[in-house]
Amino acid sequence: MPINAAKLIWMDGALKPWREATVHVMTHALHYGTSFFEGVRVYDTPNGPAAFRLCDHVDRLYDSAGIYGCVIPYEKQTIISACEDVVASNRLDSAYLRPIVFYGYGEIGPTPTPQLPVQVAVVGVPMGAYLGEEGQTRGVDVCVSSWRRPAPGTIPTAAKAGGNYLSSVLISSEAKRRGFAEGIGLDVNGLVSEGAGENVFVVRGGRIHTPPAAASILQGITRDTVITLARREGFDVIEQAMPREALYLADEVFLTGTAAEITPVRSVDDRPTRANGPGPVTQLLKERFFGLFDGTTKDEWGWLHRIMAQPKKQDRREAAIAV
Repeated sequence: MPINAAKLIWMDGALKPWREATVHVMTHALHYGTSFFEGVRVYDTPNGPAAFRLCDHVDRLYDSAGIYGCVIPYEKQTIISACEDVVASNRLDSAYLRPIVFYGYGEIGPTPTPQLPVQVAVVGVPMGAYLGEEGQTRGVDVCVSSWRRPAPGTIPTAAKAGGNYLSSVLISSEAKRRGFAEGIGLDVNGLVSEGAGENVFVVRGGRIHTPPAAASILQGITRDTVITLARREGFDVIEQAMPREALYLADEVFLTGTAAEITPVRSVDDRPTRANGPGPVTQLLKERFFGLFDGTTKDEWGWLHRIMAQPKKQDRREAAIAV
C-alpha cells in the first residue's frame, strides 16, 4: 500500500490534505536535525482500533523535546486527540502513527532562537512487519556494525531526536549492504548497545538480559512492555552491560521496537543462535504481546488507548479530498 494511502495529516492544529502538509526548505530541522518524534502502533482489536501506549509515547515526545529546551506549543491532550483524529478521519483500522515536533523556518545557525516557530504534525500510514513477515516467523539475520553508538556526553540518546538517527542510518545501511536484515551497534566501550531502531534482548539459561540505559540506548516503550510481560511470566530480566560475545553464546536473541514489535534473531554475524530462530522464551513473549491486541492477554496496565471507529462528519468530508 502506498505511503500516502492516508489522505489527511494533522499539522499545526488542523487536518490537512496530504500534499498540503509541507515545510519550507529553510526549515531548521532540515539543516540541523532539530526534530523530536514518536512511532505509535495502532492495532485492530475486537473492540476497534487501539493505539498502543499512546500516552506513554506522548510523554516521551515531550521529554525528548524538553532535553533540548524545545517547548511544544500544545497541551499533551491536543496531541493525543490529533492522533485519534488522524486514525478516524483516514478510516485506519491499524496504522503506524508518527507524531513529530520540529523547529521550523527561521534564521541560519544551529542555535534555535526564540523567533523560530515550533511546528507539530501527526501522520498515520499502514505498516506491516517492519523486518518482514518471514522474519517474524523464522527470525532475522543480523550483524554487529562497525559503527559505534554515540558516547555519553556527546548527544543524549534518551531523546528520540531526528539528528540521533544518522547513527541508525549508518548501522542499518551497512548491515543491508552486507546482506543482513539489521545491524547492532556497540557503545563507546565496545559493549552491546542497540539495533539501528530496536532494543536488544539475549536469553541464556532461562534468564533474559538486555543492555541498560547507560549503554547509549533509547529506552524503548516496547522494551519496557517486554520487560513487564516477562517478569509477569516469572522470568528474571537483568539490565546489565553485555560484551559482544554474549550475542554469540545466546540461546535466543530478539529485537523490540514499535516498528519491529518483537522480532526473533536467527543468527548474529552468521553465527546461529542455539534456537536458530524464535526459541520458547521469545515465542511465549510474542504470544503475550500480540495477545494484548486479540484479547488473549489481559491488558492489566491500561496500555490500549481506544479510538473512535468512525470519523466525525467534518472529518468525513475532508477525507474525500483527493491527494
